Amino acid sequence: MASVKQFQVTFDCAEPERVARFWCEVLGYVVPPPPEGFASWDDFDRALPPEDQGSAFACVDPSGVGPRLFFQRVPEGKVVKNRVHLDVRVGTGLVGEERLAALEAECARLIPLGAVRVRLLVADGVNESCLVMQDIEGNEFCLD
Repeated sequence: MASVKQFQVTFDCAEPERVARFWCEVLGYVVPPPPEGFASWDDFDRALPPEDQGSAFACVDPSGVGPRLFFQRVPEGKVVKNRVHLDVRVGTGLVGEERLAALEAECARLIPLGAVRVRLLVADGVNESCLVMQDIEGNEFCLD
C-alpha cells in the first residue's frame, strides 16, 4: 500500500497576490508570516530584484490540514499548459543527490500507473530540483 504524500497546489496566474487573497477568503486560508528579518511581505517583495517583485504569493490552511496554495506569475494566459497543477512533495527537506534520488524513485513508481516523465528541472541556487510529470490525461504536476 502506498503512503499518502503531502502536496502543494500551484496556480499559474497574472496577479499572484490578488488571486491568493481571493482564495484565502474562499477557503478561510491565511497569509503566512513573512520570512525572518522582514516586517511584512511588502518589505520582502521590495528586497527582491525588480523583475521578481510581485511574482509569487502563498496562503495556508491555518489548521495545517489542507495543502499550501502557491501562486506564481506567468506571462501567458491559459492556452495549453494547465493553470493549476499539483506539486507532490516527495523531496521535502532533501537536497542534492538525495533529493534527486527521491524524485527519481517516485517517478519510477508512477510511470507504471500511467504517468509520463516530462523533464527534470535541476536546482538553480534559488529553487531545489523538481521533476515535471504528466498524469494519465496529460495534466502537468511536479514531483517536488
